[in-house]
Amino acid sequence: MADTTIVSATPEPPEDATKREESLAAVKVSTASKKPPPETAHDIRIRTLVITSFWVTVVLFGLPVWWWTTSIHRSRLPLHEMLEWADGKACKPTFPLQIIVDAPSLSENEAQHLVRATQHALDDLNEFSAHHLRLNLFESLTISNHSLTDQYQEGSDHNCLQGKSGRPEESALTVMLKQVDGAGAISAELQPHSSILNIFYPANQAGSTSSSSSALANTIASKLQDIFAEEQASIAYALIANQPHANGQVSSTSGSGQMSPSSPSNSSIREQRSSISRTLSPELADKLGRRTTRSLKYAPTYHITISLFTPTSAPSSWDIESAIDEYLAPLLASFSISNFTVDTQVQLYATFSPSIQQPEHNSELGIWTLRKEDLSGFVNAAEWPLSPSIGEGPTLNFILYVPSEQMSPLMVKDSHVTSWLVPQWGGITIFNPSSEVEISRSRSSLSKEAIRPALLTFSHQLLSLLGAPESPSSFPLQLQTLTRVRAASLLLSASSTMGSLARLTVALPSIAIPKNVAIAVDTTLTHLRATCLSLTEGRFNDALEHARIAEAEAEKGFFDKSMVGQVYFPDEHKVAVYLPLLGPIGVPLVMSALKEIRRYWKVWRGRRTGR
Repeated sequence: MADTTIVSATPEPPEDATKREESLAAVKVSTASKKPPPETAHDIRIRTLVITSFWVTVVLFGLPVWWWTTSIHRSRLPLHEMLEWADGKACKPTFPLQIIVDAPSLSENEAQHLVRATQHALDDLNEFSAHHLRLNLFESLTISNHSLTDQYQEGSDHNCLQGKSGRPEESALTVMLKQVDGAGAISAELQPHSSILNIFYPANQAGSTSSSSSALANTIASKLQDIFAEEQASIAYALIANQPHANGQVSSTSGSGQMSPSSPSNSSIREQRSSISRTLSPELADKLGRRTTRSLKYAPTYHITISLFTPTSAPSSWDIESAIDEYLAPLLASFSISNFTVDTQVQLYATFSPSIQQPEHNSELGIWTLRKEDLSGFVNAAEWPLSPSIGEGPTLNFILYVPSEQMSPLMVKDSHVTSWLVPQWGGITIFNPSSEVEISRSRSSLSKEAIRPALLTFSHQLLSLLGAPESPSSFPLQLQTLTRVRAASLLLSASSTMGSLARLTVALPSIAIPKNVAIAVDTTLTHLRATCLSLTEGRFNDALEHARIAEAEAEKGFFDKSMVGQVYFPDEHKVAVYLPLLGPIGVPLVMSALKEIRRYWKVWRGRRTGR
């Protein structure tokens, strides 16, 4: 068994224990002396006032300033009315055309009976209720200032009439009935330079007042229907192209400004579509669609640039000013719904565009030909000085190209045409001298007679670019048709823009709506109402002017820069901006407020417990 050594602890002397107790007591005293002194009531009140002042500044000054500087101004818009215009509920455009019937060879009773019979026949032939012809006898109307015969002699195209209400109306056409002795059948002749339709009839075709219809009435009605058939189709095409669909996303607003789903009357839409489909055949719709694609948008002012281009140094001059005055200016002056400015220029050494194939020589015909697929790249945009636009209105470019003597005559392959149209841009004509005399003269200068065919071609191209119809053959009637079609298109375009703006306003609650947008909307709606009223009353020139202003104001309001800039502004951007700023400031304010609330809670609990 191993030995166990027991070591006993030596007891601490009393003096050392006393010293150790004194040192511990000194440490406790020093530790107690480092504690902060208790807060006085005055210090607590000062601290509370400081924290309160910070929060009062934030709440009463900081938050209002932040709200005022970052809030989005949204002007009140008449959303319900805007959507009604877009849905076609606010206005159903109608086109009543005044037709004057002048029958000097008939008695008043016979003439009245003929007008009623013709009107009845017209109503039976018309399948498009929005466009209708209203016949009025000349003797039953009051002509202002001078007689109708004087107006015919002066070449007036629009007769200002006064009906029973005293309201001026524009007559679309005047039917002159002329009795011809010995005539075998009824014939009609539409004058090309005035809105007058001459009807020649034998005496035995006038009809009697006892019969409900007559051959003369049916002939007049059929001829009038043929004259305005293309106009009816054009207006029907414009209506169906801008018509809201029954199953589309159409909505309206309630009185509180909130959106509620609704749709136009399905029966009304089906009825209107049925009427339009009877007026528009698929072939005619394709034809009108091509015309719409080819023509420019309506503008009150167009700029025309006529250019002479040649790959050589000749011809270097042309008698363009006198040629324009004689061959083009009369057309521009008669085009009353728009204004025109004309500029001319000459460009020498104008080479073909490198993107097209050079002309090929046809030895059998002795001509140079251009491929049809190269016509779109014929204009050398990189080197030919053609301005895309001058001022506010669109620019129409017409080019007269004179090929070099070595590459003349120049034509389009297969078709052998020398002119073509560039949709929504202008037209090009190649000048090929037809005789040795013209060749020798064209080497230095082009005379007025040499330019005449090109300017006549430019005139036809200009009418196509402006959207003029091909029929009827009377130019004043074509201009009237264009006026009514343009008024309808602008009315529907402005109405559609109003609907788009209303839907955008509801779909994006955070988007700004400045005051100028609200003003543009009010102006648009005012002119839309004026347009609809002018169409109903037959004042189509006034309707076109109001529709033009409405369309311009609608585009101005929809594409306002202050709205477009805030369409795409997600909320993540706001968090990224505010968090680095509010974090360092907000945390101390919130923590100090919580401590004060906790202190007040303890004081309140203590007082309550003390009771």
